[in-house]
Amino acid sequence: MAPFEVFDLVSHHLDPKTLAISSCVCKSWFVSMSSDHLWWPICTSHFPSLSILKLTNPTVSYRRLYVIGRAAAKRRQKTPSKPRLSLDSLIFTINIFNPNLSSNVLSLEKSGSELVMDPSGIFKFDIDVSGYNGFEAWEDRGAVRVTWNVVLEGWRGVFEMMDCEGKGMEGWFSEELPSPAGCCSSVVTSGIVADLKLGFCDGRRVKKVSVGMLSIGDWRYVSIDDALRYLQHFLLPCVV
Repeated sequence: MAPFEVFDLVSHHLDPKTLAISSCVCKSWFVSMSSDHLWWPICTSHFPSLSILKLTNPTVSYRRLYVIGRAAAKRRQKTPSKPRLSLDSLIFTINIFNPNLSSNVLSLEKSGSELVMDPSGIFKFDIDVSGYNGFEAWEDRGAVRVTWNVVLEGWRGVFEMMDCEGKGMEGWFSEELPSPAGCCSSVVTSGIVADLKLGFCDGRRVKKVSVGMLSIGDWRYVSIDDALRYLQHFLLPCVV
């Protein structure tokens, strides 16, 4: 058996890491250890969807596809750092205006320490306002303007979650939030929406206000930690 045949036979039994190390020995080993016939079964086994990209661009090697697939998988597995912002350091301010009334329908300020967390750990909070003095019932729930701001304790910063108009009788308002850029660009992999719902009793009196943050990707509420990592980009200076 010729030396190159032995070399080829052995290389088929090497794992991806050993193949990559062996390819650094010399130029001829790099060529041999990087061949598509070696990396095709490895790539299709570990990242079958990526191997299909070879049809799109035949010049991309299976070795390269495996490398970028492995890098992407490691990034997904990386545990994100704990947020530097805490829920207790935030204040929610919500105002609901009705053009047919001289005063607000609802105006409230709620600190994060007063909020009741969802058992599943998502960033969604139901605020009971049935005994709140800062609102009035209204007969005609027509067009209303809703604002929701998140304020950093001590009024050291503010982030506008929502400022939109809609039909009060529908009781549901949403607004897409800006994507963080720069150092926090990896916090949000898909769009985020601020979500606010009104709960009524007696047909016209506000009983409950529910607020949260939804991921556009799967229309599920994001976790508290993910929401805090997002908010800290706008409320705290970035640490590089």
